[in-house]
Amino acid sequence: MPKVSTMSLTDEEIRYLRDAIAREPNSVELSMVSAEWSEHCSYKSSKPYLKIFSTEGRYVLVGPGYDAGVLDIGDGMLLTVHIESHNHPSAVEPYGGAATGIGGVIRDILSMGSRPIALLNALRFGDIRHDNHARWLFKNVVRGIADYGNCIGVPTVAGEVEFDDSFTNYCLVDVACIGIARRDRLVMLKGDADDLIVVAGNRTGRDGIHGASFASRAFEGEEEDRSAVQIPDPFMGKLLIDATMECVEKGCVKAIKDLGGGGLACCLSETADRLGKGMLVMLDALHVRESMSAEEMMISESQERMLYIVEPSRLEEFKAIMDKYEIPYSVLGRLTDDGYLSIYHDGKQVARIKASIVANAPIARRNAVKPPYIEEIAANSRKPEMPEYEDVAEIILELLADPSIASKEWVYRQYDHEVGLRTVVKPGYADASVLRIGLRHDRDDEDADGKYRYIAVKVDGNSKHCYIDPYNGSMGCFSEACRNVACVGAEPIAMVDHLQFGSPEDEHVFWTFIESVRGLADYGRYMKIPCVGGKVSFYNETRQGAIKPTPLVCVVGLVGDGSMVMKGHAGDGDMLMIIGLTKDEMGGSEYYEYIHSTLSADVPKVDLEYDKHARDAVLALVRSGLLTSVHDCSKGGLAVAIAEMCIASGIGARVELSNVPHTCTRLDDLLFSESHSRFLVSLRRDYLDAVNRVLADYPVHKAVIGAFNSDSDSLLLEYKGSSISISMDSMLDAYSSIARLMGHGG
Repeated sequence: MPKVSTMSLTDEEIRYLRDAIAREPNSVELSMVSAEWSEHCSYKSSKPYLKIFSTEGRYVLVGPGYDAGVLDIGDGMLLTVHIESHNHPSAVEPYGGAATGIGGVIRDILSMGSRPIALLNALRFGDIRHDNHARWLFKNVVRGIADYGNCIGVPTVAGEVEFDDSFTNYCLVDVACIGIARRDRLVMLKGDADDLIVVAGNRTGRDGIHGASFASRAFEGEEEDRSAVQIPDPFMGKLLIDATMECVEKGCVKAIKDLGGGGLACCLSETADRLGKGMLVMLDALHVRESMSAEEMMISESQERMLYIVEPSRLEEFKAIMDKYEIPYSVLGRLTDDGYLSIYHDGKQVARIKASIVANAPIARRNAVKPPYIEEIAANSRKPEMPEYEDVAEIILELLADPSIASKEWVYRQYDHEVGLRTVVKPGYADASVLRIGLRHDRDDEDADGKYRYIAVKVDGNSKHCYIDPYNGSMGCFSEACRNVACVGAEPIAMVDHLQFGSPEDEHVFWTFIESVRGLADYGRYMKIPCVGGKVSFYNETRQGAIKPTPLVCVVGLVGDGSMVMKGHAGDGDMLMIIGLTKDEMGGSEYYEYIHSTLSADVPKVDLEYDKHARDAVLALVRSGLLTSVHDCSKGGLAVAIAEMCIASGIGARVELSNVPHTCTRLDDLLFSESHSRFLVSLRRDYLDAVNRVLADYPVHKAVIGAFNSDSDSLLLEYKGSSISISMDSMLDAYSSIARLMGHGG
């Protein structure tokens, strides 16, 4: 049998544990504490800094600290939202690692008594143009996400993918989930002495042992890491969704919790600590696949398992539901009032330790020092040579083919985003996806009164910006996610984040973490967009070093009603207008890094007041019904955004670049700067006066810069008497680069 490891415990932590329990811990207790005190489960490095987030707001019912955040959207309906990652496992076994990531985040949503209705993902890989291993990871991660989501009937509706050399031989796999629940059926953690502890789902085996510890150290890519990778079972996952929702509807469970990272050790200790109770647990009752030691049972991370707290009087009703769905279950024990986890195996007590000690790791105090590379980039920043005018068209095509910019259709066409009939704006059709929620129903989209809520969701990140300037880079990620939901007519109401970095023991890495948290917190506080949950993932590094700082932001937006959902495209004769100011901010741009392999310190910065005015202006226009389409201007800059509008609308355009409000000194800066707070909108000519009247209330830059023309088969960019022409066919061909790289069908 595998030897239990305490690899995640430091000598200081072991001394702390001895002092806390006033004796020497035994092997079972050590294994439990090692799992729960791992960075992955305990947040011992990040906890003090996460407190600066604003977590309260008009729609917030439950904020951070639970398995999912809960938003009250009115008429008795709740939204739940959570985000998770499965990075290390996916780097070892991309198909299974990605699939189990989906299963885990769905069970977190279930833990609140809510039905999962939509998935989003954010993925990071190395250079798929030249790296076969990166292509293999990409292909199998997408396949794992697709197969699991499609099997359980939860649509994947939005996401984003980025490629960078810092992810070579590694990957980031982030998954967010949205759920719905009736307010009167929300399940919070409740329990009383003598309530029963039940585990239901798959049999426990040795897969995933040390998974939490594995995720709390640098990735080595060694063969023995495979034992820490869990095995997905989407069919059991689907049964657990249906059985759990039936238990919730019948009111026969008082608390639900996912058996995820750290297995029973973390699930039992966290649940008992939150309840202020103890637990008497008989491991001999646990349904297992094989003979296992007590240590192995406590820290196994076998998938598709849930913990339920059930009143004795409701046990038969609970069992009948599990039997109906043919889900195995075990009554492990009962709650007590003594605050201790008392664990028995083979008729002997193998552990007795306070739940509060296990569930609350001592805070790890980390040093934070600004990395020298940031100053080096600033000192060595140089503008690349200005391209010849005739070369600009080719550069635009190269950027459209850049995998971080190119169409992600190869990805999302593998996902079933139609299931559930809730997806109003689907992947690839707009900057964010829109879901329709039937009020007062948690199983069906139909509503007796024909009343609905419309929500928009999007996840965004930018590792290049955050590497050079983590404070402004992370703030920009938040801004972009908000702009994207605004593009479909939604007001941002809440966010969850996932903060991903290298080792927190590295003072330079930890400084980038702190700065990223500051940037996100400052943006959320100013915009009054609360953080309702999130995750922190450290030790994302390989032998070649740490990944670039990768904070990701998932924003949930609320649309007034269905008529306000922006889902159109530009039409023949529509005018093209830009809202916002383009600045000479080229640091971290795809143009500098992808085209010129140049690092520059001047990362785009968010002017908070201006950013809010620009977003409010666009929302006012959308709600007035004066626009035919809206598109955020971000990766690749203005040139790429205009090209993407042409591609999406299937129509050519003529643009006068001299009309663009800007402070740039060069044409390439004007075309490719990734300044924030900018939108491109299309509108009918006869609506121009009305649009200008709306915009007069907002102190933002605006200008008509061109028009769309169905008779044209090209994008024509004019500047100071010269013109750049790019055919629609060449833009479409470049934009389809990922499908070609991946062999079309994958």
